[in-house]
Amino acid sequence: MNNDLLYQVALTMVPQIGDVHAKALIARYGDATSVFKAPRRQLEHMEGIGTMRANSIKSFTDFSLCESEIYFIEKYKIKPLFITEPGYPKRLLHCYDSPPLLYYRGEADLNTGKIITIVGTRNNSDYGKMACEKLIDALRGNNILIVSGLAFGIDSIAHKAALKNELSTVGVLAHGLDRLYPPQNKSLAKAMMQDGGLITDFRSGTNPDRQNFPRRNRIAAGLCDALVVIESGKKGGSLITAELANSYNREVFAIPGRMTDSKSEGCHYLIKNNKAMLMTCADDLLEAMNWKEEKKTHGKKQRELFPELTESEKIIYDLIIEKSIIHIDELYNRSGMGSGMVAASLLSLEMAGIIVTMPGKMYKIN
Repeated sequence: MNNDLLYQVALTMVPQIGDVHAKALIARYGDATSVFKAPRRQLEHMEGIGTMRANSIKSFTDFSLCESEIYFIEKYKIKPLFITEPGYPKRLLHCYDSPPLLYYRGEADLNTGKIITIVGTRNNSDYGKMACEKLIDALRGNNILIVSGLAFGIDSIAHKAALKNELSTVGVLAHGLDRLYPPQNKSLAKAMMQDGGLITDFRSGTNPDRQNFPRRNRIAAGLCDALVVIESGKKGGSLITAELANSYNREVFAIPGRMTDSKSEGCHYLIKNNKAMLMTCADDLLEAMNWKEEKKTHGKKQRELFPELTESEKIIYDLIIEKSIIHIDELYNRSGMGSGMVAASLLSLEMAGIIVTMPGKMYKIN
C-alpha cells in the first residue's frame, strides 16, 4: 500500500476541509502524511483551520475507503496527480481553488506547451457545429491539446474534431472514472484515451450530480492557456467557465453569431463587456497567443549584451531564451524564485526593452 497516496486521498475526504484549506495545509506541512501527523494544537492555531477543522483531521478514520480507492486506481491504471508531484498540471498550480488531487486516465501531456479549452451549448445549431469543426480543422498540425467537458453538443463536437485532425484531446469529467456521462459518449471516450485522456477530481462512486458541473468547470478553465466559447445562452456552464478563466488570467475568446440567435447571446455578452476577444477564425487565436510560426530573422541575443542584469534577471532571461516564448506559470515553476521576485525581474527586463509581454501571460525576447 502506498502510504503517501493513502494520506493524499484521505485529505480530500476529511469533512470541512475543502481544496483551499487542503492546499494551505500542504504548503504548511509539505505533504499529506505530515498533515495527519501534525499536533492538534498546532493545527488549531493555523490560520483558516481552527479548532473545528483540526478536530476533523485528527478524528478522521475512514482509511478503509481510501484503500478501496487506491485499489480502484491500481486496477484500472489511473494516474493520481497530487499537487506536489511533477505530473500535476502546472497551469493549475496558481489557481487558488484548484484541487490538490486529480485522477487521470490517458496519455496526453497535461503540461504541454499549448492548451485550448473549448466550451459551448449542449444544444448547438448547425452553425455552432460548423464553427467548432472549422476552428479545429485549422489548428491541425499546431501541436495543441484540446480540452472540453465530454458533454453533448459543442463539447462532443470539439473532441471528435480533435481526433479527426490528430490532435490530443482531454475530457474533464464531473464524476468518478468508474462511470461515464453521458453514456452515449462511451466509444468517444475510449478513442480519446489512446492519445488524450479523461481527468477528474472526483473519486470513484461519484455520480454526475448537478452541483458537480460548476466544480468541473474550474479545472477546464485552469488547465488551458486560452478558452474558446462557441454558442452559449445568457446563462449556463459556458459563461461560468469563461468567468473562471478570466479570474485565472487566461485569454478568453468568443465566436459571434447572428444578432437574433439566442444560442449566441452569451458570446455576444462576453464580447460586449470585454470579457472575451472577438474570434472569427483560428488565425485570430493563433496570432493573439503568438502561436503562429514565424521566420527567424536573427539569432538568439547573447547575455553579454546585458552585463548589468541582476542574478534573478539572468535566471529569467535564460529561461525565456531557452524556450523562445514562455508562460509566466512556467517561469514561476522553473525559476525557483518567489512570485514577487519573478514579477519584479520581468518588469525590470521589460522596462529595459529586453523582453516583451505577449497575450496569454507569455514572454519572449524583444
